[in-house]
Amino acid sequence: MVTPHQRILAGVPSEGRIVLDTPFGFQENADELTTRLAEYFSHSVGTDTTAVSLRKTELPAAEIAHAVAQVRSANWVFAGPGSPTYALKVWRETGMAPHFDEVLERGVIVLASAAALTAGAFTIPVYEIYKVGQDPFWNEGLNILGRHTGLNAVVVPHFDNSEGGTHDTRFCYMGERRLRMLEAQLPADTFVLGVDEHTGVSFDLDTQIVRVFGRGTMTVRKGDHVWQVASGEEATIDEIAKQASVERVVAETTEPLFVAAVQVDELLDTGNVLAAVDALLELDEMDRDIDTRATVHALITRLGQLAASPRVDLQTVVGPYIEALLQARNAARTGGRWDEADAIRDQLTSLSVTIKDTADGSQWDIQSS
Repeated sequence: MVTPHQRILAGVPSEGRIVLDTPFGFQENADELTTRLAEYFSHSVGTDTTAVSLRKTELPAAEIAHAVAQVRSANWVFAGPGSPTYALKVWRETGMAPHFDEVLERGVIVLASAAALTAGAFTIPVYEIYKVGQDPFWNEGLNILGRHTGLNAVVVPHFDNSEGGTHDTRFCYMGERRLRMLEAQLPADTFVLGVDEHTGVSFDLDTQIVRVFGRGTMTVRKGDHVWQVASGEEATIDEIAKQASVERVVAETTEPLFVAAVQVDELLDTGNVLAAVDALLELDEMDRDIDTRATVHALITRLGQLAASPRVDLQTVVGPYIEALLQARNAARTGGRWDEADAIRDQLTSLSVTIKDTADGSQWDIQSS
């Protein structure tokens, strides 16, 4: 799959290329896998990548914020093998999940193996069914595919797997009997999108063209109807919908949270720090769900990164950033959101900023290097 990766990356800026480790974050050899992925992309594909670590939900708020901030600014994100249900749990509970949509507004997401299972409306819990023996059931997926193409599909990689030998391991180890049981649980407007091993499917959201590459085929399966597109061939998203006997429904992805976060980013890009803080505080007043919390954390992290720039003058430039961070911290403390206040404090501490909380408010001092 080296050549397809190279072709995809040819249209992506060289900065902001990220490998996300969540799907295999629970494994004892997670560090080794991260290193191997970096070496693969560097030595085989010919591109440097940045490893972004988000391996569990119990991380400090500042670490989660940093990971979210990196993904929000990425141009290309890769996630691959591991457990789809573990990845879903971590991405949802840390607030990472909605930010994949932001990447697709300007760049590319590459989901392989376990991560590919999360892209659809529902996800097969492979380990729970195949290894543990639970009866076939679905988990809710990220539905990235549905929001951006209008196709309500479930993505099933390893569609032609034959490792079982004496038993059927096609369809991501489910086999025909269990896949039939799973299909019976799907809503009428949802179909199976199968991807063979050593095979990829690219969805060009601008041209609405779907391309199949690699060794095998893409399969559209709805009940007893099966339609396949071979490697090297193309189809349109409308053709897939027709073959699956479903209507496309493209959801609106620019929700208030997304729009507000973009506005803060634009203000930071143009140097309007105080206006950015005002917008950040307005965002902070939105419903205190996981998504909002993660976005606020990520924006606070970006403020801290700007403040840490060695190219800026200590008092005239760094000072306003520190004041902005302190203002956000005070708002968090007033609202009883201690995890956010702690995240800001940790960020300031990492910048060698000393905070003193007095009766007259918070005061700061910074140790210049």
